[in-house]
Amino acid sequence: MKTTTKRFTALAGIALTGSLALAACSSGSGSYSVSSSPATAASSSASSQLGQNSAHNVQDVMFTQMMIPHHEQAVAMSDILLAKSGLSQEMTTLLNNIKKAQGPEIEKMNGWLKAWGQPAMMSNSGHVGHGNGMGMDGMMSDADLQKLRDANATDASKLFLEQMIQHHQGAIDMALTEVSGGQNQEVVTLAKSVVADQQTEIDHMKQMLAGMK
Repeated sequence: MKTTTKRFTALAGIALTGSLALAACSSGSGSYSVSSSPATAASSSASSQLGQNSAHNVQDVMFTQMMIPHHEQAVAMSDILLAKSGLSQEMTTLLNNIKKAQGPEIEKMNGWLKAWGQPAMMSNSGHVGHGNGMGMDGMMSDADLQKLRDANATDASKLFLEQMIQHHQGAIDMALTEVSGGQNQEVVTLAKSVVADQQTEIDHMKQMLAGMK
């Protein structure tokens, strides 16, 4: 937890410009106006969810910017495995559950950033899967993902569980930092859900992994 907090602090410079703007806005009414121009259904829904509780701080922005690519990688890893034949039904169900849970959360968080006038944060290489340089806990490297692609269904299933346990733990660490330091209740609520849901999946994946040995 201490390590994650230090990494978030070190990354403050990434959102510095945006945070100054946020501070200026929050010194007033504590709410932010959202453009009435057409937007995607997901973004509009997420924006409306902020409602009167649109006040937020730098921690909310940083958590959201970092959790989007973190979730995107989890979905990408699930897709890599789902493309393989010979998966167990239990594994297939797990992969689909990860996508079902994290896909809508990605849309929700993108909507929040749009409502706040903040950009999404891309990885160093400009695509999902190269997040280690960003200091995000649990992110797999390009080499890790390639190993997952190259392995057969049996080996890939075991490797996926090992990688995703680490990946989920990183998400939990980031979410706990948001819970302790975030301001916006919608974001904090999502972070709490990440902690609970992904810990449950970690426990399940550890059981699955033990059954493969």
